Amino acid sequence: MTREQFRPQNHPTDAFLLTTVVGSHPTPGWFDEIAALEDSGEVDAATLEEATDDAVKAVISDYHRAGLDVVTDGEVRRDGMVEHFTQFIDGYDAGTGDDPADWNAHMPTVTESVTSSKPWLVDDFRFAKSISVKPVKVTLPGPFTFSSFCSLDAYDDMEELIADFTEVVRGEVARLGHAGARWIQLDEPALGMSPHVDIARRSIERIATAVPEDVRLGLHICSGNYDTLAPAVFSFPIDELDLELASDNADDLGSVFDGVDLEVDVSVGVVNSQDKQVESVGKIEANIRRVLKVVPPDRLTLTPDCGLKPLPREVAFAKVANLASAARSIEADLDANRLDIAIAD
Repeated sequence: MTREQFRPQNHPTDAFLLTTVVGSHPTPGWFDEIAALEDSGEVDAATLEEATDDAVKAVISDYHRAGLDVVTDGEVRRDGMVEHFTQFIDGYDAGTGDDPADWNAHMPTVTESVTSSKPWLVDDFRFAKSISVKPVKVTLPGPFTFSSFCSLDAYDDMEELIADFTEVVRGEVARLGHAGARWIQLDEPALGMSPHVDIARRSIERIATAVPEDVRLGLHICSGNYDTLAPAVFSFPIDELDLELASDNADDLGSVFDGVDLEVDVSVGVVNSQDKQVESVGKIEANIRRVLKVVPPDRLTLTPDCGLKPLPREVAFAKVANLASAARSIEADLDANRLDIAIAD
């Protein structure tokens, strides 16, 4: 597995609970103001580009100060989960957005067979890596989500579209691995909303063939419904499966892991990314203890439930800072054998 490469040097405990975020992060308020000025023509594109670089620096600085082990670039450069990628994928055209109340109008449209030969996130990754003292994880939508969050004009068969998007994503994963990315996460919210385990497995298996052995391949599935995916999803050819389990309406932890023979590491949400209330360190510690009853510590990664972009920036920072503090506290308890935990096979 690829986990140990992310343990910081001189880590203060023998136990190690890897901490990171799922992907997106709120941008500084000044960045939103500059972006609005660029939209209205009051500042030029070069000014916006400089502001965007500075916003990425601000987000990564937040993560450093919070004490996370692995960071992202906060997805600062992206406008929407899938919409951003229409500029890189042929046959995948931006929605019109004519009606603000019409969600479908904002979704891309597949107008012809989807292909792509352009790098999507390589430059973004290289920039983030150049300014971060911590490892940088790269996140991108998975084939099922690309295929589900769009209007279909050119395909009659959804499975064929997923197969073509699988090749498109596989190409970008290969480019990221070649560029030096050591952790690549596929985001599949659509899989949680409309599970298709067999199709998803074939897709992930194909993408995994492009991943070098020293690169960590993760799969994030939000929106719950894990009982329709488990236990099969735990045997996908990935290094880590990331699940939302911190919200009040989350799937039952015991049910999700019932009868599961863990073959992958598991990343578990221990703070709620939709709630503006900041969980105390003690609350997060309690969440971690609950998870440790079903996931061994040497297979556990701690994250927020999902991307933090919907939250105010100060709230997002407080949540990840408390998460990191809680992880270090629980590690000390693990070293002192003070916890009842699951044992790895």
